[in-house]
Amino acid sequence: MPFTRRSALLASGLGLLSPKALAKANSKPSPVREPTQKHLNELNALVVDVMRKTGVPGMSVAVVSPDRVLDLKGFGVRRAGAAERVDPDTVFQLASLSKPLSTTAVASLVGDGVVSWDHPIVRSLPDFAMSDPWVTREITLRDMFCHRSGLPDHAGDLVEDIGYGRNEIIRRLRYIKPDTSFRTHYAYNNMGFSAAGFAAAKAAGKSWEDICDERLYRPLGMANASSRHADFAARRNRAFGHVRRGDRWVVGEQRNPDAQAPAGGASASARDMATWVRMQLGRGALDGREIVKPEALGDTHFPQIATGPAHDPMRGPTFYGLGWDIDYGGPARVRWSHSGAFSLGASTCVYVMPAERFGIVVLSNSAPVGAPETICRSFLDIVLTGKIERDWLALFGEAFAKMAVPTYGRDADYAKPLASAPARASRATYVGAYRNELYGPIGVVETAEGLSLTLGPIPTPYPLRHYSGDIFTFQPPGENASGVSPVRFSRSGGEKATTVVIDYFNANGQGVFVRS
Repeated sequence: MPFTRRSALLASGLGLLSPKALAKANSKPSPVREPTQKHLNELNALVVDVMRKTGVPGMSVAVVSPDRVLDLKGFGVRRAGAAERVDPDTVFQLASLSKPLSTTAVASLVGDGVVSWDHPIVRSLPDFAMSDPWVTREITLRDMFCHRSGLPDHAGDLVEDIGYGRNEIIRRLRYIKPDTSFRTHYAYNNMGFSAAGFAAAKAAGKSWEDICDERLYRPLGMANASSRHADFAARRNRAFGHVRRGDRWVVGEQRNPDAQAPAGGASASARDMATWVRMQLGRGALDGREIVKPEALGDTHFPQIATGPAHDPMRGPTFYGLGWDIDYGGPARVRWSHSGAFSLGASTCVYVMPAERFGIVVLSNSAPVGAPETICRSFLDIVLTGKIERDWLALFGEAFAKMAVPTYGRDADYAKPLASAPARASRATYVGAYRNELYGPIGVVETAEGLSLTLGPIPTPYPLRHYSGDIFTFQPPGENASGVSPVRFSRSGGEKATTVVIDYFNANGQGVFVRS
């Protein structure tokens, strides 16, 4: 598996236990353990300490049992440099913590017989296709919800970043070369997951956003939750996304994730999430009211595909269910969890301990540095073993730091142009229109300031900076851009460039653009 957001989290120890903790976990089944006030006091001190060490501006935390909310607090500020404090009703973007929310909403449809987990996506979305016609016919909601489609990790995300909408991105999945065989390997994919969500909603005759409202948010009384970005942006009590600039956290570009709403577009407060986790612990019921049929919800918690090796004695096996990471720390110690991260300013985490009957949710308004994961895992240690077993912040912090390193343009420092090999004398060598099935047409245009690259459905210019010879660089837009990317022109005997390879788009060999 390439090193990505998901492999970073898996490598950092989603199922990792110390030898002592592993032996203790395997010694006997876990009893029901409701966190005590002492545990909650330690949690509050832990949150303050992690925020001090990371500088994260704001966080909100909820701890619940099936019967009640045990702790619900806000920490810090909604916006760095401003006075507005985070409270239990501050709304945060959830990023990929949207996924288990989404499969909960679909489980409601499954429980009522509106759709099944094995519903073929193409039955509801006739314009949907994969590169293989057989896979197109066979792939189901279940396959996409557990990331076993064969698509490469995060395939389609860059199409979203350059401005294409949800329907067009999903239509273009047909142009993505598979990374593995269908149903044989796990590879995390936002747009495939979203296609399944949209297909389920279409089968119910509703929009995705209305399904979430009607099947989840309203029945649970999640008053501030939504799967519409416009609703989040309109909240007066909302957390702004922050990115790190040097040693400071600042408000940056705000992420609009509507194109991948089922995979990453939900927003909610800690109070909203506390209610949802209580319903998970209640196997579909909240305060005696059935919200989701227990059998349908139970399917989301069942392992569908392995995500990590089981032969390492230091780790339990790790799996993905339907919208949930699932791992085992002992015979009766199953954990349901998920993290969410926007590099533009959101980091979230949930852990649910069904045997011990408690759960914790942590929401933050910063780019991912491992803070929510550290708090969740440390709190589990405090409750289950009496002390924090590992330096989780160092472990998760290192993983997220590796995640932030660009996967493109690694063979040189492209931020520093080389003067030894000038570009062609005539800019006309490069100017023109180029095409690519997956990423659409691009253009290279001449301006008074030099050359620009135009991308996206509404062509948006990005300045090209000369690096060396026929190589230029540009700064990609959006959630997945880390640093500048090389733009490599090639000529076939003539004066005009015939192809352009953009490294940023070329992780799977699909970043080649041919002159029109």
